[in-house]
Amino acid sequence: MDKKKVAVPLVCHGHSRPVVDLFYSPITPDGFFLISASKDSHPMLRNGETGDWIGTFEGHKGAVWSSCLDNNALRAASASADFSAKLWDALTGDVLHSFEHKHIVRACAFSEDTKLLITGGFEKILRVFDLNRLDAPPTEADKSPGSIRTLTWLHSDQTILTSCTDIGGVRLWDVRSGKIVQTLETKSPVTSAEVSQDGRYITTADGSSVKFWDANHFGLVKSYDMPCNIESASLEPKSGEKFVAGGEDMWVRMFDFYTGEEIGCNKGHHGPVHCVRFSPTGESYASGSEDGTIRIWQTTPNHSVDEVAKKIEGFHINKEGKTADKLSDA
Repeated sequence: MDKKKVAVPLVCHGHSRPVVDLFYSPITPDGFFLISASKDSHPMLRNGETGDWIGTFEGHKGAVWSSCLDNNALRAASASADFSAKLWDALTGDVLHSFEHKHIVRACAFSEDTKLLITGGFEKILRVFDLNRLDAPPTEADKSPGSIRTLTWLHSDQTILTSCTDIGGVRLWDVRSGKIVQTLETKSPVTSAEVSQDGRYITTADGSSVKFWDANHFGLVKSYDMPCNIESASLEPKSGEKFVAGGEDMWVRMFDFYTGEEIGCNKGHHGPVHCVRFSPTGESYASGSEDGTIRIWQTTPNHSVDEVAKKIEGFHINKEGKTADKLSDA
């Protein structure tokens, strides 16, 4: 990269342990938001554009492996090692409901219509909760062949996509039958799976490979070998011409979608990168690391270091690392 256009990220402090999952809300009338999951057991909500801390969700008693927001960013959900998934009011930080499990919960996701929440984890059971009937027992799918690591919705909530911690492949579940209808084969366990904003592609990371699959016909579109083992990858949502990936070498790299050529390399994290996600505008992307920080990078760094430093001075980013304040006090 041109030295005059160095990528200087917004550095978001606050978590006291590794950041293991990041999720951006869609664009809402109030902007867009970023929620982070961490092993410190306290998911955090931020302004997705500036990284400003909004509040901390308090209530879990174990590492939080996954967190997400509904399409309106009015509710949040989290999956934890304390054998529970929680539903939160994203405006007040209050717990709306706690869904008890019998083992560690690794992943959760709201349906597109925001009426359902799916969870998965070490029990190898995919559960679908009706958010209009919080006390009703969940619908359970056939047992997963392995411990569930990631999950997401597809095809207007008709299909659920999952990957496992201990075996390769991405499994596609039919919501109505609760059965696996297809498996996208990979050599290594898939550590990250993302459906593109336009619904065309599924982006996966397994081992040292990033793959792009046709989200409708499920054929492999592209597969690129990476410089190291990759934990997470994300496709730019507007043009779809570039993607970012992060992993064990602590760097966040950007690549050309069509050729796989590396077109940017961002250094700054002091530990492996566990998660990367593009913002819904495509103008920035966030990375979360073993070092406990979130870094928000501009997709096209058009500013000199001095210009970016001056801009960052105008942002208020919580650097205290305190998790005692409730969202309602923010």
